[in-house]
Amino acid sequence: MTFSPSFEDRTDFDNATRGFIRALKPCIIRNADGRVVWNNDEYDFLHNTECPATAEPKLWRQGQLNSIQGLFQVTDGIYQVRGFDISNMTVVEGEKGVIVIDPLTSVECAAAALALYRGHRGDRPVTGLIYSHSHGDHFGGAQGVLQSGTSTSIPIIAPEGFMEEATSENIYVGEAMRRRARCMYGVRLPKGPDGHIGCGLGMITSSGTMSLIPPNVTISHTGEERTVDGVRIEFQMVPGTEAPAEMNFYFPERKALCIAECATHCLHNVLTLRGALVRDAKAWARYLDETAVLYGQRADVLFAGHNWPTWGRDEIVKFISEQRDLYAYLHDQTVRMMNTGLTGIEIAERFTLPPALQMAWHAQGYYGSVSHNVKAIYQRYLGWFDGNPAHLWEYPPAEAGQRYVDCMGGVDEVVRKAREYANNGDVRFAVTLLGHAIAAHPEHKESRLELASAYKKLAYGCENATWRNFYLSGAQDMYSPGRRDNPEPPKNEYRAALSVEQLFTLLSVELDGPRAVGESFMIDLHLADKKESWRLILSNGALTYRMTKSQDRSMGTSGLRLTLTKNELVQILNGRGAIPDNSAEGDVGLLFKLMKLVGASKTPASVL
Repeated sequence: MTFSPSFEDRTDFDNATRGFIRALKPCIIRNADGRVVWNNDEYDFLHNTECPATAEPKLWRQGQLNSIQGLFQVTDGIYQVRGFDISNMTVVEGEKGVIVIDPLTSVECAAAALALYRGHRGDRPVTGLIYSHSHGDHFGGAQGVLQSGTSTSIPIIAPEGFMEEATSENIYVGEAMRRRARCMYGVRLPKGPDGHIGCGLGMITSSGTMSLIPPNVTISHTGEERTVDGVRIEFQMVPGTEAPAEMNFYFPERKALCIAECATHCLHNVLTLRGALVRDAKAWARYLDETAVLYGQRADVLFAGHNWPTWGRDEIVKFISEQRDLYAYLHDQTVRMMNTGLTGIEIAERFTLPPALQMAWHAQGYYGSVSHNVKAIYQRYLGWFDGNPAHLWEYPPAEAGQRYVDCMGGVDEVVRKAREYANNGDVRFAVTLLGHAIAAHPEHKESRLELASAYKKLAYGCENATWRNFYLSGAQDMYSPGRRDNPEPPKNEYRAALSVEQLFTLLSVELDGPRAVGESFMIDLHLADKKESWRLILSNGALTYRMTKSQDRSMGTSGLRLTLTKNELVQILNGRGAIPDNSAEGDVGLLFKLMKLVGASKTPASVL
């Protein structure tokens, strides 16, 4: 039996508007060149019309809540700016200025959020900055509230492991993640009742300049306390939950708990559709239980990096406890059913949450879904293989598609059968059949149009925003084969924040191995400002690297030795820098050869 929350319950709307001070009108934010990087006004249709047939009612409701924008007072001395990005920015007033928590994704949006606050409370200086965790929508706008090179007297606080995780998540498969993210967040979709209506956690990510100011204060253990600008803060470490490096924190004098992104007003992702390491749902539940014990009877208000706050101790304990039970139940029952021999797909089809969680608005699957979270938990423990030998060595889609189409009597017959299934209500299987047809015959127009129609039918019934966005993005691609409207990507200003080892890791995974198999050479780099020496080794199509002593040549002689700074190295790797004069010994051509093997665009500009 399935249950559903009551649409007559207006508590979330009351909380999402509580403490409202003022909105930004129009809520349109531009970069220095005049390009729009955020436009919340595009979602006004959510408040002007009833839920249409092209949207699932609960997801429509979530879009209405998340699109409420402006400056809000959370409690005495704590304010939030919501609706300026997919995430929230929080401002805590101290004795001399303000502490900013999680400065959004973009510099421009963070600056606009701080300006809105200052327009109400005065031009207070930023006296502290806190990153709750290592995801870009919680640190990317840092230079919008603090300039790079800010005095080290201003504490910039982050959990242990923050820099490594913040800079490394996208190193290995960054481009693949970005392609998926465009579909997951629906960045190409038009805003409207039959298009983009949000992402569950918020509306969409902003598209301005991303930055990162490294922290100068690290929190390493639960119970650690800091006083910033006269404000006392208690910290709880929660690594491996929603992010590898994450922390919650409590303001005793304000009786306010920031729960980072560990408990939001929706089911979160155990594995995001854009891709990432599978999160530990069991640890997530354990940390939420610890949060309830530490702060549940002390906090009068709970706020997070997304959605809206929760007020009242009883409501806070209920909220945290139900979120805890949500992840615990997902984990434990998936593992139990795994041990009975069921596969991830089979478990996902049978899985039902307890009635109380089904009826809780904050446990609905707007961002993460029960279906794909169950499969993620299965993947964490047992991997991609489901134990069926028939699935060990399957054909890739194009080759499998050709055989399926042949078995069914040709592509036209596949389309006919798919249309028949769709008309009878089995759109899921229609999509499977049409997927085989298009894999075998990518330009077959009737297949593409039929699949686009099927995708839209699935999208319009989705409670999950990211599923809806994926389906609608897929429909766009079917209507326009070969077309990829890739909007201007956000400008990243934090590549220089990567460690030297991370820079070489990035270089190694960009190397075109098949083209490089015939090359074998070594390059020694001495980074004068870091007082570090590194050796790059290209052999058998693999680029490896190690830190060395500057004069250590016991493992062979390199063909090129360079002395430069880390910043000069970054510029060279970005294809924008030149090799400093009188810095090279040996064959400079080896560096050009290496850079061509990782992409011509990264070839050094010149040799001065």
